[in-house]
Amino acid sequence: MLKQLLRCTAVVATGLLLTSQGLLTSQAMAAGILRYATIGEPPSLDTQMSTATIVGTIGEHMFETLYAFDSKYKPQPLLAAGERLEDGGRKLVIALRQGVKFHTGEEMTSADVVASLKRWGEFGARGSLLMKNAVSLSATAKYEVTLVLSEPNGAWKNLLAYPEGGPVIYPAAIVSAAGNKPLGPQDYVGTGPYKFGEWRPNRYVELTRFDGYSSRSEPGDGYAGARKVNFDAIRFIPVPDVGTRVSGVQAGDYDYAEFISGDLYDTLKSDSAITIHRNGAPLFGLFFVNSKSGILKENFALRRAIQTAFKEEEALRVSFGPKSLWEANGALYPAGNPWYTEAGVQQSYNIGNAAKARQMAKDAGYDGAPIRLLVSTNYQAHFDQATVFTKQLADAGINVQMMVVDWATLLKMRGQAEQWDIFVTHHGFVPDPILITFMNESYPGWWNTPEKAKLTAAFTATADPAAREKIWAELQALFYEQVPAIKVGNAYSYDIASKKLKGMGDSTVMWPHFWNVSY
Repeated sequence: MLKQLLRCTAVVATGLLLTSQGLLTSQAMAAGILRYATIGEPPSLDTQMSTATIVGTIGEHMFETLYAFDSKYKPQPLLAAGERLEDGGRKLVIALRQGVKFHTGEEMTSADVVASLKRWGEFGARGSLLMKNAVSLSATAKYEVTLVLSEPNGAWKNLLAYPEGGPVIYPAAIVSAAGNKPLGPQDYVGTGPYKFGEWRPNRYVELTRFDGYSSRSEPGDGYAGARKVNFDAIRFIPVPDVGTRVSGVQAGDYDYAEFISGDLYDTLKSDSAITIHRNGAPLFGLFFVNSKSGILKENFALRRAIQTAFKEEEALRVSFGPKSLWEANGALYPAGNPWYTEAGVQQSYNIGNAAKARQMAKDAGYDGAPIRLLVSTNYQAHFDQATVFTKQLADAGINVQMMVVDWATLLKMRGQAEQWDIFVTHHGFVPDPILITFMNESYPGWWNTPEKAKLTAAFTATADPAAREKIWAELQALFYEQVPAIKVGNAYSYDIASKKLKGMGDSTVMWPHFWNVSY
């Protein structure tokens, strides 16, 4: 990888010499424009409909939720002004801020919030987790909405605060007409500090400053509080090759670059031209199993055989490099977190026993048929892990057919159950387990067994922390019994930025954001 980086740097350097006059002109034109090198193109910017990190990272600058997480992962009012709970938590009355403008100049009212929540609840990536128990949702005043649930939901505020696949607020006229179809660029209208500018495919997505933005007055804290705009625009530029992302920041072509590979970490730490931004909490790779179609549908025994063949520690070492960047731990939350539990882990995680896995697969009725593994090279760690696991499964006599596509294609294909058996992704830290994607029965993988449904209903029906922690331990044990996905391990991803960026801190809470940031 280092040789690849040096080659890429040499190419960039040559290009700089050959086109220096053009680049100087380009840089002058880019004054006031923050340039962010992404892993690739987003499939859409309709935040309600996608859990893709790239969609959420761009979308959070345009679209806002009723609540937002502070730096301690506590939800605070954002578009909401406050709330009260009635009827034992079954009735949620949410007051809205007044004077908040959409990018069109129109004021946000309860009609917009109701329409947005209804669409999210019916079609959104995480909407059913709250809205499937909705008895009614109504605009009870111009700046007030009331949601009545059949049962209390102890995670309601966390669900309303999480923007990735979350209930961002759009104008009622736009969202009511959209239905289950992703919004197009002409409808990217929100209340955020930046508004949609243009999308030039394979070149960039540009957001521009929204001069009519209505910021909160509290000090900025995580994603909560004031959001001050200091750039004229942000350009999100697709740069699939990690070496090119790195050399671009080093050369001053980009101000920020995401998802840098672990084998470059030690070298980049000593580079005086850049700043490393580690994620504040670990992400974890997930190999999602198809519960709707194909050879692994409902065959929990074969899934456990695959899990037994995996030696996750080897995949982490290859994909993330230095031991300081990863931890082979199968618990779905890191040690020290209230949700941490070892339930189901010891007998299932990091086993790497090929002979045992071979026998388990035979007992499960496996006949050598190919298992289709869908993976992208845009995230190098995904590809590295898939390569390691394919070899481990081959040693256990399990035939894996890797299908390698770009990230945008994978995001489309994973929604088509007949196209794959396992797909590779990763998951960032979430403050509440209900936000983990496999908890949503409509997320690709489609884990929806009676045992899971029963535990999930109990988990959301109470706000008591001790009761929820106990039920979560049972859910994690079920995760290892039914294997809707396979966790790779904890990894601290990192991005890099130009030294001239100020106000970002040393790490991100969940995703990078560029309000309250300046040169």
